[in-house]
Amino acid sequence: MPIKASELILNPDGSIYHLNLKPENIGQIIIFVGDQDRVEKVTKHFEVIDFETQKREFKTQTGTFKGKRISVISTGIGPDNIDIVLNELDALVNIDFTTRQVKETLTSLDIIRIGTSGSLQKDIPVDSMLMSTHALDINGMLHSYKVDTITNPDIEEAFLKHTNWSENKAKPIVISNSKTLEKRFDSTTIYKGLTATAGGFYGPQGRILRLQIQDTELNNKMDTFLFNGIRITNLEMETAAIYGLSKLLGHQAISLNAIIANRVTGTFSENPNKIMDELIMYTLKHI
Repeated sequence: MPIKASELILNPDGSIYHLNLKPENIGQIIIFVGDQDRVEKVTKHFEVIDFETQKREFKTQTGTFKGKRISVISTGIGPDNIDIVLNELDALVNIDFTTRQVKETLTSLDIIRIGTSGSLQKDIPVDSMLMSTHALDINGMLHSYKVDTITNPDIEEAFLKHTNWSENKAKPIVISNSKTLEKRFDSTTIYKGLTATAGGFYGPQGRILRLQIQDTELNNKMDTFLFNGIRITNLEMETAAIYGLSKLLGHQAISLNAIIANRVTGTFSENPNKIMDELIMYTLKHI
């Protein structure tokens, strides 16, 4: 049965609604960046850029790097934006826009996030790089979908008990990365750990300006959480949504983080652009 026009929304030129992309505009390898100004910091290393578009905060450049066709897309901030970007990317490769039906043969994309993050561990300093082996969804977006097949109940239950998690908040979900991509991007120079994904920058990440927050000790509880050698290493706003939707849709995903703040020591990078540039080069070297 064809997908209704109200559900799969296309622009007059036939491109997908928010991303402004057609199927032929993207490569099989996708790099996510949050900031639209960071797209060119990646693509300036490409041999060729053959396509470019932007609609709202979603900027895309597609080109060739070492013989591989790669698309770099700015997602903006937060899990809600990731919901838009990943669903529309999947539609581009797995739904026939003419018949509005899911294709019989599905395509799996390689999705690599390059983003900034704050460390929750004293021994993971600013200006370091970290790969997310797992992601902890503490924002609730993934509960809109059927997630039973991708969760890690043992880790989740241990986290609930350790933090005395409020019943008024969405139940946390833990999702693992793509082991295939982990092997590709692993090295002795990158930290690894469980990344917590919040739904906001201030209260949801324990920051207090004028508003009081529900649990002032949550960050400290996350700092001390440990389950079978797995600890929560950093906090950001996209990784769990990327891991969760990618697993549900059949894509491979990995999140690579530039650590620009340490919440334990209260420090912030003096030159965050430098570590981001280093992470970009690290990513392209292993891609």
